[in-house]
Amino acid sequence: MHVPALISDLALMLLVAGAMTLLFKKLRQPLVLGYIIAGFIVGPYSGWFPAVTDTVNIHTWSEIGIIILMFSLGLEFNLHKLASVGGTAIITAITEVVSMLAVGYGCGQLMGWNKMDSIFLGGMLSMSSTTIIIKAFEDFNMKGKKFTELVFGTLVIEDIAGIFMMVILSTIAVSQGISGGELAASLVKMVFYLALWLLLGIYWLPTLLQKTQNLMNDETLLVVSLGLCFGMVLLATHLGFSSALGAFLAGSLLAGTIHMEEIEHVSKPVKDLFGAVFFISVGMMVNPALIMEYAGPIVIITITTIVGKAIFSTLGVLGSGQPLQTSILCGFSLAQIGEFSFIIASLGISLGVISEYIYPIVVSVSVITTFTTPFVIRSAEGAYAFVNKHLPAKFSDYLNRHTSEDRSEAEKDSDWNAFVKKFFSRLTLYAVIMLGIILGGTSFVRPFLNAYMDSTIAAILTVLAILIVMAPFLRQGLFQKNEFFIPLWFKNRTNRLPLLVLLSLRFAIMVFLVALPIRILFHFAAFYILLAAAAMIFFIARSEWLITPYLQIEARFLTNFNERKLNERKDAGLEHNWLDERIYVSSVTLNRESSVINKRLLDLSITKRFDMKIIKIIRNDKHINIPAGTEKLLPGDIIFIAGTLDGLNNTDVVSDFDLTKKAAGEFATLHDFINHQEHYAEADQLLSFAITVEKGSALAGVRIKDSKIKSEWGSLLLGLERDLYPIIFPNINMRLQENDLLWILGSQKMAGKLAKMDLL
Repeated sequence: MHVPALISDLALMLLVAGAMTLLFKKLRQPLVLGYIIAGFIVGPYSGWFPAVTDTVNIHTWSEIGIIILMFSLGLEFNLHKLASVGGTAIITAITEVVSMLAVGYGCGQLMGWNKMDSIFLGGMLSMSSTTIIIKAFEDFNMKGKKFTELVFGTLVIEDIAGIFMMVILSTIAVSQGISGGELAASLVKMVFYLALWLLLGIYWLPTLLQKTQNLMNDETLLVVSLGLCFGMVLLATHLGFSSALGAFLAGSLLAGTIHMEEIEHVSKPVKDLFGAVFFISVGMMVNPALIMEYAGPIVIITITTIVGKAIFSTLGVLGSGQPLQTSILCGFSLAQIGEFSFIIASLGISLGVISEYIYPIVVSVSVITTFTTPFVIRSAEGAYAFVNKHLPAKFSDYLNRHTSEDRSEAEKDSDWNAFVKKFFSRLTLYAVIMLGIILGGTSFVRPFLNAYMDSTIAAILTVLAILIVMAPFLRQGLFQKNEFFIPLWFKNRTNRLPLLVLLSLRFAIMVFLVALPIRILFHFAAFYILLAAAAMIFFIARSEWLITPYLQIEARFLTNFNERKLNERKDAGLEHNWLDERIYVSSVTLNRESSVINKRLLDLSITKRFDMKIIKIIRNDKHINIPAGTEKLLPGDIIFIAGTLDGLNNTDVVSDFDLTKKAAGEFATLHDFINHQEHYAEADQLLSFAITVEKGSALAGVRIKDSKIKSEWGSLLLGLERDLYPIIFPNINMRLQENDLLWILGSQKMAGKLAKMDLL
């Protein structure tokens, strides 16, 4: 019976690879090296064994290997992890990647290589090896140290940079040159699709997995996960991106779900198998004759890699504010290249834009730097002692003054930085969502309608559909809440012009987004399109009902986004966030000169513009608990204000009250305030309760402002928990849902009402 060549080739490859992995395990060396050597043994250049014959199919398997490796890399990455790496890792990774790109390109040019070979060489040299670094840290028992955490954070950013780099290199390769316009267009396109996929994935995927959880076993979870992986690969390649990008994105979407560990567990054998095939295929391309011929370039590139990465990584860490010793330890740990370099080399080979000799050279440099990495890490302390000893005294004093091990924790953003960060992140978020809606409407809805009706009617209905779906996000984009706006406005008059400019920019972007689908589907004059867009925005801005659907979408998105963290709290026995411990209380006594005398509570800026509530007024020994918005303030009133810590600390810039005379630590939590009311009569005390919206409850599906919690219960809704996600002082237009946990503040009388209603 004839055995297909692929089966005999796989038998040969895996038998040899199995023997080599046992040997390298015994020698305590990375298994990647064993796979590469196994590939060389069964490859066409060794002559020791019968060579692999079906190279086309093996190449296909190695492509699958790249996809699975990138999927596994994505599983180790999520947006929470990216947010936690800090400025040091970002600065270090950018410094290293950009510098080594330039050094690699310059090195290639000096050796007489063509421009494309030099560009790809720079890309390969900019990527350090996660596998090799982890192995070295484990061998030296260094895991958990401060500098190793910075190294791992840098590797996360490097992986992201590697994804961007593959898009850039692909664009350069296709155009056979560097075109600023094409690069910018490719990067903007990639960022847009990445953001859109992440938003849609975070909104839909955890919910889908949660609803089908009872149907999932190891087999179905593996099939669903790999199906998503290869589906994203097809989508990415259809849009002109690499398959690696699609696989990475699929993994990163699943990384944010509570199923990540289980997916990682069930997919590990698949990753190990196809990863082994990929690295074996790398070894098959090693040509000893080429290595001997290019021994000089191999030595030069190896020295350039070790010295260049050690120096530039050290400078990156030092530039982020870390001390010299930490910087050198981090820099020397990153002085090698590894698996991502092979993927970049494979990209160049598959595109047919780099020379064949590049691959064995890169493999050789990787093998050499794998063996040198432990020695380079060991030499870091000695290098620090030498550099510290020979540094000029003035420079050494400067470093000691301007660097710190805890610098990243000590730095705090100014109000302007915080405002700008939130302003542009929210604006970008809404713009991406609305551009995605426009893309979906023009690409799918219009062609569908065109098949059944007149093209003009189809265009009109498409525009209406796009605007209806966009409307909740458009309204929120116009009136996005930024708690730093009011403090900045009142803090300094010079802040007002740039704030107005930013608001005008936001309005202009919203007008553009409304005008865009009209311009795409109709060919009216620009003036009429802008006029129509402005009119629509005016109508949408006045439509209060649009807030409710947006709030529901936002709550679901935030719950899914924080699913893993919330589940970790649950596993640790911390199921609830205890909102009365996250809300603080301050008090102030009004004198006759106070600017708020005779003002109604609902007219105060702190209740309109800040997340703060007046929870009690003491007037001539009379306690007014949860006062109505129509209550007027009088001289001598003692006002009790509940809010977040940031909110209470920002009230000094408006004229209502000055609470910042108290240090942050002097604000009592609401929990402490409630527990220390023994000097008040029992009827005057405030109490906090948590109640659940049961199935069939009259509260389910009702907007907060229609729930009568305040008007009939005489109570205040402090916040709610939805699927364990806490929402403090929620918008009154939010609809309550079954299983929401509501945190209610009220009097003893209110407690009696709740008990009669079987809510307590």
